[in-house]
Amino acid sequence: MANNPSQNPRPGSRTVKECNDRIRRSLQTPMVKLLREHLEKAGCGIGDNFFKAVDCDMKIGGGYVPGKGIIVCANHLRSQGLVDEVVMHELIHAYDECRAANLNWSNCAHQACSEIRANHLSGNCHFKRELLRGNLNLKGQGKECVRRRAMMSVMCNPRCSEVMAKGAIEAVWDLCYNDTKPFDRAP
Repeated sequence: MANNPSQNPRPGSRTVKECNDRIRRSLQTPMVKLLREHLEKAGCGIGDNFFKAVDCDMKIGGGYVPGKGIIVCANHLRSQGLVDEVVMHELIHAYDECRAANLNWSNCAHQACSEIRANHLSGNCHFKRELLRGNLNLKGQGKECVRRRAMMSVMCNPRCSEVMAKGAIEAVWDLCYNDTKPFDRAP
């Protein structure tokens, strides 16, 4: 996943140092603080070294590496808001793994559930973000975004074909979309 550091970054991209600064700012936001507090209460406390900025080959914002931490792709995130969303999204995966003793990331349904929750609760599918992506549907756009982005993520799992990913998302949709823990409601 990591790039050769000598490669030229994309125009508008940030350095790893700048991204690490943005991660530190993200850790001070109320939503991230709340998630970290709930991870701690659940027995899965994480330190600041749980987060790492890197340059990534794949065009992704970041990822959760079970048992190791969260990477944030410095070369693909142009704003503090995007870093905040990635940190939130990946922390939701960490929270899901913490609270579910049997979460198996290679299981399409398990991953689908966490992806649905992460996309729904992290801000990835807020109206403004969708408008910036060129998705202009007003009715149902948030749910459609959650489905679309969960589908993209689950299909990256080598054990989940497109048909399996779609079936997994449908099978867990109601339960996982409506599960807003640790929040009272979707932020």
